[in-house]
Amino acid sequence: MKKDFYEILGISKNADAAEIKKAYRKSALKYHPDKNPGDKEAEENFKLAAEAYEVLSDPQKKAKYDQYGHQAFDGSGGFGGGHGGMNMDDIFSQFGDIFGGGFGGFGGGGGGPRRAKGSNLRIKVKLTLEEIANGVEKKVKVKRKVQAKGVTYKTCTTCNGQGQVMRVTNTILGRMQSASTCPTCGGSGQILDKKPSEADSQGMVQEDETVSIKIPAGVVDGMQLKVANKGNDAPGNSIPGDLIVAIEEVEHEFLKREGENIHYDLYISFPEAVLGASKDIEAINGKVRIKLEEGIQSGKILRLKGKGIPSLNGYGSGDLLVHVNVWTPKTLNKEQKQFFENALNNEHFAPSPEKSEKSFFEKVKDMFS
Repeated sequence: MKKDFYEILGISKNADAAEIKKAYRKSALKYHPDKNPGDKEAEENFKLAAEAYEVLSDPQKKAKYDQYGHQAFDGSGGFGGGHGGMNMDDIFSQFGDIFGGGFGGFGGGGGGPRRAKGSNLRIKVKLTLEEIANGVEKKVKVKRKVQAKGVTYKTCTTCNGQGQVMRVTNTILGRMQSASTCPTCGGSGQILDKKPSEADSQGMVQEDETVSIKIPAGVVDGMQLKVANKGNDAPGNSIPGDLIVAIEEVEHEFLKREGENIHYDLYISFPEAVLGASKDIEAINGKVRIKLEEGIQSGKILRLKGKGIPSLNGYGSGDLLVHVNVWTPKTLNKEQKQFFENALNNEHFAPSPEKSEKSFFEKVKDMFS
C-alpha cells in the first residue's frame, strides 16, 4: 500500500501552501542524492517526497487526492502521480528552485547540463457508464513530436557542454560570479548538428502512435489522468512530456449517476401497483429482476445494494436506487371510467398512509444523507 502523501512530508491535511513547500524542502535536502551518494533508500525517499509535493502543491491535484486518494492519479494503469514515471531529471526540472541554490542536478552539484522535458499532449476520452463501472483499456492514436531518424547533436560551443554560462560582475563587495542557463542550448549542453530535410528546425518530426490507456473503474466526468512519457519529445537527450487524458462521461439512456449511486425511474401501471408484479429493470451490467409488493406506493424507493459504481478508492460500490412511479392513465373507455367512479367512495381506495410511511421530503433527505 502506498504511503500517505501528508505522512511522507510530515504535515497535516490542513497545511497551507507555504507549510507544504517548507516541508518538502526540508525532506528534499535531507534525502538529496548529493548528501547521500549511493544510498538507494535515501534516493527512494527523495522521489517519494517529490511525488507528494507534485500533488499537494497543486490545488486541483490536492483536492482530487483528498477526495479519492492515490487512485485519483495512478489507478491501475500507471498514471501520473506515481514516482515510477518520475526520475531525477523530472524532479530537478520541475522543483529545482525549491533547493534555493544549495544543490544542483542529480550527481552534478548544479554545474552540469539539464535534460529538457517535452511538452504535454492533451486528449479527451469518452466513456459509457458501463466502461466507468467496470474499468476499461482504451487504445487511442496520438500525434507526437519525436526526434527524426538521422538527427545528430554536438557539444554546445557557448557553454562547452555544461549547460550553464558563468558571468563575473564587479560590485562594491568585490567580483561576484554567477551562473545562468546557456541561452544557446537552453541548458542541455547540446546543439543540433545534422538533420534530415523533413525535420523541423529542432530536428523533430510528427508521428502517429497508438497509446494504450488503462482507465480504472469509478472515474468521474472531468477527471484528468496522466500517462507518463507519452507526450512530445524535446531535442537532444531529453525526457518526453506526458499525455493528459480528460474523462468525459456519456449520458446513459435510462440510468442517472449521482456519485457512486445510480438512479432508475420505474413506471408501473395502476393494476401492477395494486396487485404487485415482477419487473425487469435496467442495471449497469444488464437487466435485474425485482419483485414489487402488493399495494406498493408511488414514490417508493427500492435500494439494490452494490449495483452502483465502484469506489475509485476500492471501498466497495454504490447502490442502484429504483424510484417507483405509478402511471395514471389519461384516457379511459366507458367501462373503465364507470369502474373508477364506483370506487370513488369505496373505503379500500381512500388514502390511508401508515405512520411509518415517510413523506417526500423525508425521502429526499435520506437520499442525500
